[in-house]
Amino acid sequence: MPTIQELCQQHTYLTAQEAERIEQLSRHLQLIADVSQADVFIDCPMPDKSSALVVAQAHPTTAPSLYRTSVVGQFAHAANEPAVMFSLASGQAVVGSRGISQEQVSMQQNVTPIKGHGGRTIGALIMEQDISEKVEQERNVERLMETTEQLSETLLAIAMSEGRVQSLMHEGILLFDVSERLTYANSRARELLREMGRPGIAPGDEIPSPFIDRTLWRTVFEPTGMLCREVQFDKLTLEVKAVAIFRGSRKVGGLLLVRDISALKEKEKQLMVKSAVIKEIHHRVKNNLQTVASLLRLQMRRTKHEEVARVYRDSINRIGSIALIHEMLAYGGLDTISFGDVVERIARTIIASSAKPEQLIGFQLSGDGLRLPSDEATTLALVLNEMIQNCVQHAFVRQRTGEIYVSVRAREHTGEVEVVDNGGGFTENEGEGEEGGTHLGLKIAETLIEENLGGHIRVVSSESGTTVRISFPLPMLETKEGDRLGADDGYNR
Repeated sequence: MPTIQELCQQHTYLTAQEAERIEQLSRHLQLIADVSQADVFIDCPMPDKSSALVVAQAHPTTAPSLYRTSVVGQFAHAANEPAVMFSLASGQAVVGSRGISQEQVSMQQNVTPIKGHGGRTIGALIMEQDISEKVEQERNVERLMETTEQLSETLLAIAMSEGRVQSLMHEGILLFDVSERLTYANSRARELLREMGRPGIAPGDEIPSPFIDRTLWRTVFEPTGMLCREVQFDKLTLEVKAVAIFRGSRKVGGLLLVRDISALKEKEKQLMVKSAVIKEIHHRVKNNLQTVASLLRLQMRRTKHEEVARVYRDSINRIGSIALIHEMLAYGGLDTISFGDVVERIARTIIASSAKPEQLIGFQLSGDGLRLPSDEATTLALVLNEMIQNCVQHAFVRQRTGEIYVSVRAREHTGEVEVVDNGGGFTENEGEGEEGGTHLGLKIAETLIEENLGGHIRVVSSESGTTVRISFPLPMLETKEGDRLGADDGYNR
């Protein structure tokens, strides 16, 4: 028997190096055949690209073989081995292809391309398994389905003749035969046809072209027996679903369900317009707030009093917190905001603008996430602005370094926020006074939490730092998926 090198040299366009790779792979065929319990072959492409040459074969010792004799040296043609030829031509694997062996046994074929130098396909590794029992089981199921379908067709015909189904459905129903000619149309379907200018259609006529796109019909419906698409006809927008009706393996006709979704599409357009308008409003509000902040910043640079500059800076940070909410609403396109992102941006901004040049203040954010509507997010952003601003301006008066920790969590019915610093506590800042020190920020935070969120705030301070705990009821809103608003995916930075 000729060697693989000789077969490749005589009948294929493979180089000596590529043939050697095929020969190396063939040494493992027996192991592959035993493990997979399948007949395993290697086919190499012929110069005409319409056939392939079997250069190696292995029979399994762990299962019955599909072949009584060797097929090495024989040719595989596209008509008999389409999966093999497809894999050789495209370089892609084929899994689950079915066919009939030379001994007329039903078999399943898995084909994997063999790549050579430079990625060129130089062969195909083929595994064939006997699936005769599986095919017989499927035939039994098909016989049962055929009996069920015949019964369904009989019941459908009775129901249609008595006019009961039509009164229960808002969709138009059109039945057609194998030649795509109308056999039945319910009253809703005839009403839609009248709106489309086709009032005279009757049984025996071809299915109207607005319902059938011939290109989609050939490429989608005929191979799969199922099609769903939207059809635009003047001011009407229709959703068309087509389902084939089979008797055994033979297609005997089909069913068209036609639904008028014009009102739904119009509402979608209106929602898109409203969403765009709302986003534009948020964008403009954000721009206006940033303009106000810029004017205050210019005024701050003209003053020579540090206390006045501090008041300006605090006001700018408060305005920036509100502007941040509108910015996220404008670009996110949602009605709710992931509050963890808000906290981080507020903290980074305040630390950058308010910390002394010689200070190094760190920030850490943790929690399981929290999503809030715009009103609640704005209030909580202002509160976090005051808390973090107090940390930066007052907690680390006598320290060159410090850390601020913020935790944001959503419980079942409650939102919880905690701000912790490792500064000197209130005792270092008692001399600041309530008008200019931490007490004013706390008073603002208490008022916002109690009056706007219906929550409460608790402050614990000592020489080792200050902890502020905020809790408030979560708004009773539902997300599109039906989950309670509040829980986010979480973060830990």
